[in-house]
Amino acid sequence: MSVGGAIALLGLVLAFAAPGYFSRANLGDLFLANLPVLIVSLGATLIVITGEIDISVGSVFAICAVLSGLAAKAGVANPAIALLVLVAGAALGAINGALVAYLRLPSIVVTLSTMVILREGLRWITQGAWVEDLPAGYQWLGVSQATYPIAVFVVSAGLLVTLAWSAAHVAAGRAIYATGSNPDAARLAGFDTAFVKWAVFTGAGALTGLAALLNAVRFNQIPSNTGLGLEMKVIAAVIVGGTAIRGGRGTFAGTMLGVILLGAIGPALTFLGVNAYWERAIQGAIILTAVAIDAWRQRPPTHARALAAGAGV
Repeated sequence: MSVGGAIALLGLVLAFAAPGYFSRANLGDLFLANLPVLIVSLGATLIVITGEIDISVGSVFAICAVLSGLAAKAGVANPAIALLVLVAGAALGAINGALVAYLRLPSIVVTLSTMVILREGLRWITQGAWVEDLPAGYQWLGVSQATYPIAVFVVSAGLLVTLAWSAAHVAAGRAIYATGSNPDAARLAGFDTAFVKWAVFTGAGALTGLAALLNAVRFNQIPSNTGLGLEMKVIAAVIVGGTAIRGGRGTFAGTMLGVILLGAIGPALTFLGVNAYWERAIQGAIILTAVAIDAWRQRPPTHARALAAGAGV
C-alpha cells in the first residue's frame, strides 16, 4: 500500500471511530508539532538522495534552539536571531559534510560521533539548565498566536515547492540525484560529487536551524535536551516517504506524506483508545515494510539474476 493510501485508510477509520480527531484545534496542534520534523526531513531527504545519512540532527536542533533563546534574552532582534540559527545550523552541517565528502569518512560514523559530541557539549555548557524568561517579542516571532500558523505554513509550503521544483528543473538538483545514483558516472559527467555532498549537509544544517527556531518560539522556555529522538522521526519519514536508503531516488512530496503518516499515528491511537506504547512498534513496522519494499524494487530482473548465477557471480 502506498503512503497516501495508508493515510487515506487511517483517515477513514478515524472519521468513523473518532471524528473528534479532525477538530480544528487538534489538526492545528498536529501541524505545529510536526512542522519542525517536516523541515528537518526536507534537508535529510537531500542527504539520503546522495547516498549518505545524518543522525546528528537532534543535537544540531538543540544547539540552535538554545542559541536562539539566549540571543533573544540578550536583546537580539528576531530577524538577526533567524540569521544566527541558519548560520549556526549550516556551519555544523558543513563540518559533517567536510568530514564525509572530503575526508571520505562514513557518514553514519561521522554523524553518530557529532551527535554525541554536540549533545554532551551542550549539556556541559548549560549544565542541563533550560532557557527561561524569554522576552514576549520572541514568542511566536512577534506575531499573534493566530497568525503564526498561517505564516509558518506559507514558509514550509514555499520550501517544499522550491525544493521539489529545483530538483526537477535546476542543474544542482540533477547533480544531487546523479551523485546518489552513481558517483563515478556523476564525476565523469562533470559533477563535483564531493562538493555536492558538502553542500547538501550544509543546506540540511541550515534547515535544521530554521526548524529549531520555529519550534522554540512556540514555548516560554527551551529545554537544553530538546530534539531528543528527532533523528529517528526524520529518517523514518524520509524512508517511509519513498527515498531510497542507498541514494539516487526520492521526492520531497513523498517525505511530506511520510511525516504526515508517522506524525498522525500517536494521536490517532489516543483518540482510538489504544495504548500509546504501540506507537513506536507501529512506526517500526511501517519503516521495516518500507525498507523491504525498497529492497524488492531494487532487485535485478529475474533474467539478470539467472545470468549472474550462470556466470558464477
